[in-house]
Order: sequence, then structure tokens, then C-alpha cells
Amino acid sequence: MTDRIALVGTGADPDDPDSDGFAMAYRHAAGYQRIDGCELVACADIVRENAEAFADAHDISAKGVYEDYETMLSEVEPDVVSVTVPPAIHADIVVGCAETEIPDAIHCEKPMATSWADCRRMADACDDAGIRLTINHQRRTGPIFREAKSLLDEGAIGDLRRIEWSTKNLFDAGTHLFDLSMFYTDETAVEWVLAGLDYREENRWFGTHNENQAIAQWKYENGVYGLAATGRGSDLIDPYLALSGTDGRIELGASDGAPLRYRSSDTSGWKAVDTDENVWGDPLPSKFRAGLDLAAQRVPGVPDDLFGVDYPSHIDRAIAEVIRAHRTESDSVLDASVALKGTELIFAAYESVRRRGRVDLPLTVDDNPLESMVEEGLVAVGAE
Repeated sequence: MTDRIALVGTGADPDDPDSDGFAMAYRHAAGYQRIDGCELVACADIVRENAEAFADAHDISAKGVYEDYETMLSEVEPDVVSVTVPPAIHADIVVGCAETEIPDAIHCEKPMATSWADCRRMADACDDAGIRLTINHQRRTGPIFREAKSLLDEGAIGDLRRIEWSTKNLFDAGTHLFDLSMFYTDETAVEWVLAGLDYREENRWFGTHNENQAIAQWKYENGVYGLAATGRGSDLIDPYLALSGTDGRIELGASDGAPLRYRSSDTSGWKAVDTDENVWGDPLPSKFRAGLDLAAQRVPGVPDDLFGVDYPSHIDRAIAEVIRAHRTESDSVLDASVALKGTELIFAAYESVRRRGRVDLPLTVDDNPLESMVEEGLVAVGAE
């Protein structure tokens, strides 16, 4: 079996010192190239030079280079398409791909889209066309996060009562953590969201507004609470992510460097959990490997990575999950129907700021409340 892969939005080569942005297409491509039976056959970018550089880097023939993705789809007819353009145009391109009814599967970068209406529009268009849409919330596939889920499911900390996390913002970075929060609660519905934020300095990530600082609280129907702190106030919560239960606590990415640990009435203090990676998916070598690497660095003429291993990243694992679900025609933890649940909390948090009060779900607005508040001058961008 061979799956023909095409990518929309190559960006500039991240290894080029003159590059002006990071290109996720290169990371998606690396994931596909690890899988037997996946062939990169085409790419499209409105900047032809970028598409040509990408094609050259991944052995795609000149015939597979396009500036228009619709022409690419009609001429190449790929099985799977990765959409790796900036978030503001995710929806239009995903919907455009779906309306051709050519690919069997579309894998789109996160965040899903820049408005709540566009998120739903993407999912609906793919459902109507019978095309699987997945979103690159790759942390769900990371062993460190799945090991924490196993600890939780095995009752290591009793019943879950609270999820806490800290990151740079609620939208671009927070989308991963809202998604993981749904993962750890088995996709339990959320009752309400309450949030506040500060946006005194313009902060655009890939063209989209993100707050400077926020705090958000939400409650699941099963009684579990969520708490998030972002930006300048993110040190309110020490680990990257924590799960508190009736009999203990699990922490991932603590500030003292512990990748994964937990404590409960059955442990004497914190118990470290063996892991091959940190929360970002970077490999953590064993003491033996670390010693070999250090020795290599001290020997003139010996490459620093002499003892390196080909370790899969979170994105590599996510791409493998996309292909697994495509080939087996089965559900995926990355399905758009799953991603929508966490993504709704982002826009609900921003809507809470706009309303200056609690927002009960399901969310009934269509826009991106933060973007709308910026456009209407309702947040203090430029304030001292």
C-alpha cells in the first residue's frame, strides 16, 4: 500500500539562515518519511521559491511543485493532505480541499482556526465530504503524556479533582493544554468558563492576536476544575501541567527539571517516573548515553552526535497516528470532533473577558472575541 502525500503551505526552509519563519511543513514531511508506504508527491505555496526549496529538500519532482493548491489536488489526486499554513487561513484551505472530495484525509496544523465559526465550518465541510480531518495536537501522542494518563487511570492519585497548567498564551500555545485537559478528563463536557486577561502590548503569533497574560478557570460536568495561567502570570502554576486528585498529584514539566513525577499516600515524597523524553518531546538520554555523548564532545574531530539515535518527535508520532487512522478507517485521538472540544474553551475564555462574566457552554458566538475586542478598542493595547 502506498499513500500519496501532498502539503499545502511549505513556508521558508527553517535551515536557511535567511529564513523569516518556521515552516511546519518540514516537520510534517519528516514524519511521513518515517512511515513505510508514504510518498511525498506534491507541495504548494504561494511563494514558488519556497515550494521549490521544499520539493528539493524532500525529493519531490519539479512536476509536483505548485503555487495553487486546488490545481495541485486536481492534477495529483493525493490520498492525504497536510495543511501547514498560518492559522487565519486554515479554514478556507481545509474547506477548499474538502469541497474537491479528492483526499481521503486532511491533517491540519494547530490552532484549529482563528474563529469559533471557522472551526465548526472546517469540521462540517469534511464530514459532509466524507473526509477525515485531524488537527495536530501532537502532545496527545507523546509517551510522557500518555504515561501520565495511565497513572491517572490506574488510580495513582485517586479520583481527578483539578487540572492546572501554565504556558505562554491561551490560543497558540494553550490549544495543546486545553486539548490535553480534555484528554485527561475523557472528553467530559465543560459546564462553564471564567477568565480575565491583559493585552497592553501587541502580541501576534503567526499573524493572530494572543494575550500578554491571562488566568482562566473552568468546570467539567463531573465536578473536575481546570485552572490556567499564561504569559507574565504563568509562574502562578509551577509545572507545565499538573493533575491533582483525592489522593495525590501528578506533575509534568516541573520547574526543577523533573519530566514526570507523582506523589500519593502510597509514596514517600515525589516518585519519579522513567521517561525517554521531556514535555516538548526532546529525548532524555540514559546516564550511559549521556556519558558517551560527553566523551564524544571532548574528543577532537569526533562528531557531537556520534552516539545519537533517531528518536521520533511528538509530531512524528502524530503523523503516524494520522496514517494509522487513515489506513484502518478508525477513530483517531486527533480527530476534529475531539479537537473542537478543547478549542471551544479558548474562545469561551476570550468571550468571558468580553462579557466580564462567566460563560456557560455550549458557546453561542461565532467570532474570535479577543480579535474583535482588539478591533473595537475594548482591550488596552498600548496602555502603560
